[in-house]
Amino acid sequence: MRVSISLLLLMFVFTSLHAAQEGALEAGMINPGYHEQPAWFKESFLDLGEDIAEASAANKRVLLYFYQDGCPYCAKLLEDNFGNKAIADKTRENFDVIALNIWGDREITLPSGKVMTEKQFAESLKVQYTPTLLFLDEKGKGVARLNGYYAPHRFSVVLDYVAGRHEKQMKLADYYARQKPVASKGKLHSEPFFLPHPLKLADNRERSWRPLLVIFEQKSCQPCDEMHEDALSREALVLALSNLDVAQVDMRSRDRLQLPDGREMPAREWAAELGIQYAPSLVFFDADGKEIFRSEAYLKSFHLHAVLDYVLTGAWRHQPNFQRFVQHRADTLRAKGFAVDLMK
Repeated sequence: MRVSISLLLLMFVFTSLHAAQEGALEAGMINPGYHEQPAWFKESFLDLGEDIAEASAANKRVLLYFYQDGCPYCAKLLEDNFGNKAIADKTRENFDVIALNIWGDREITLPSGKVMTEKQFAESLKVQYTPTLLFLDEKGKGVARLNGYYAPHRFSVVLDYVAGRHEKQMKLADYYARQKPVASKGKLHSEPFFLPHPLKLADNRERSWRPLLVIFEQKSCQPCDEMHEDALSREALVLALSNLDVAQVDMRSRDRLQLPDGREMPAREWAAELGIQYAPSLVFFDADGKEIFRSEAYLKSFHLHAVLDYVLTGAWRHQPNFQRFVQHRADTLRAKGFAVDLMK
């Protein structure tokens, strides 16, 4: 009898917790601190002297990222900043990023040889905010420190400052003032040719003969701003897009949508399932709802138009290398006397 009662109690607790979790999800009250960190963060043994030496040998520097679970600004750093391909690529090229939990118990060996836990190390550095980012030079000295979240346009300038070793010439504040970075618009841009929301992509596929293009975006995304304000304002591109059904998906949204295969799930879960990491990302689906091609890079108008041609002409079927297609396209245009500028 006691066993049965215990089992019933356990089932009741589990059901209650599950219901509470579902309710929190529906209300948008999830814990963003549990977001996965990028796979390219360094898997360190936390011997900082070795980490610094390895980074220096690769002409990189060490970036210590202090976080805690349940930190919404840590989530913004991972999503808005490292979800920006240009920033992610710049960081990967110039830094080894090591994540440290300010409440963690893993042991860290400092360059001096002293050993302490993550939380002791964070306390010794007086880390009061998360995220806190500490950039180290080749001797383990702090070059720059960001206490709290920096928006992508500001964060990118700090990366340039440290990666360029500019601390030898000027202070970070002076360097930042010279760069005058431009913030993103902080909103999703709408286009008249986008499919209406809530998205019913399977239903639309049954009514339409056109291939489907899904553009995954996010609000804090300067490349998204540029795509809308420049590329998607050009007549030739808009005409090319008229041969596609185009859907915009906020890759961070919890709003549900119907997928091309008929399933329904929140937009952010679909983006995760597809492995979408950067905004904007363009994913093309055929008439059967199967993915045929994707672009996950910063694209100027020439390359964006090339992507559309690659899909719409069916070139992807016989030329699997997109770069070869782009080169052939550029060569053909030049042979006809057209000026080709890959950065326009």
